[in-house]
Amino acid sequence: MENKTFNADIIFIEGLKVSPKASVPAFILLLLIYIFIMVSNIGLVVLISMERSLHEPMYLLFCNMSINDVYGATTIIPRLLSNIFSPITDRYIYYMDCVVQAFSSHFHAGTSHAVLMIMAFDRYVAICNPLRYATIMTNRMVLKLSVGAWLVAFILVAILIGLTIRLTRCRRIIINPFCDNASLFKLSCQNLLINHIYGLGSAVVILGSSIGSIALTYLRIAMVCLSSKNKVLNSRALRTCTTHLAVYIIMLVASFTPMIMHRRPEWADSGKVSSVLFHVIPPALNPLIYGLQCKELRHKINGLFHKNKVTDAKSNMHVQSYHK
Repeated sequence: MENKTFNADIIFIEGLKVSPKASVPAFILLLLIYIFIMVSNIGLVVLISMERSLHEPMYLLFCNMSINDVYGATTIIPRLLSNIFSPITDRYIYYMDCVVQAFSSHFHAGTSHAVLMIMAFDRYVAICNPLRYATIMTNRMVLKLSVGAWLVAFILVAILIGLTIRLTRCRRIIINPFCDNASLFKLSCQNLLINHIYGLGSAVVILGSSIGSIALTYLRIAMVCLSSKNKVLNSRALRTCTTHLAVYIIMLVASFTPMIMHRRPEWADSGKVSSVLFHVIPPALNPLIYGLQCKELRHKINGLFHKNKVTDAKSNMHVQSYHK
């Protein structure tokens, strides 16, 4: 009977540990956040796509980030919502669905770092080589860099998950809110040395490249701003770089918080909850930060609302005159 159970294609997953009293508030809060993520990020992509004046490298890279945030949130939040009202003993997921979710969560994380590195390079060229910016950061170059970012993340994560699904399974319980690579390979009783080495190595490469490139980029930008007495250049650099750094720091905090918490047994449950934050907090805050900090986007959004108000006012006047 045990062997049949282990060979089954159904995996039990802990999901979010929420008390019965907190189930409804947790569901409503998570649902509202998910709706906001979808509306704000998709709205940002549509706005940039429709406005020709926003077809610039920086805004096209914003589209990359928003699409990736929608993808990352959709892979995690809907299943969490569906499991909130189910008892922990009744929460299960098919193994291949778990593999897809694990791949998607890691792919979202890898792509986030890659896109933010490209955005840092874009700011570097704009501030340190402004005269050559138009020739270097063409739309074709942005397309190549974007495809490269998604492709590199895809290959690294495909190898990561590929090394895991080759393993046989002797367990069927995942003690985590959602499926990730570590949860999957812990289902096996085989030697996991290769998985640990590649997993650690790929994480070091991605995080090391991300932190190193962004630190060097902003160090160079700071040196240029300090040596330049152009107040307009410095003001624009500060505005755009602050936006990018804010997004990057939020993502890093959301990444490292669960790693730190998992090392303290008394914080284990909090660490599991915080692991969800990477797929919730940055996707919710990114469009807000872009919209508030980027003057061009802010003006377009304000103009859109103003246009709608004018249209409504005209239609009301038309209705009133018709009734008269």
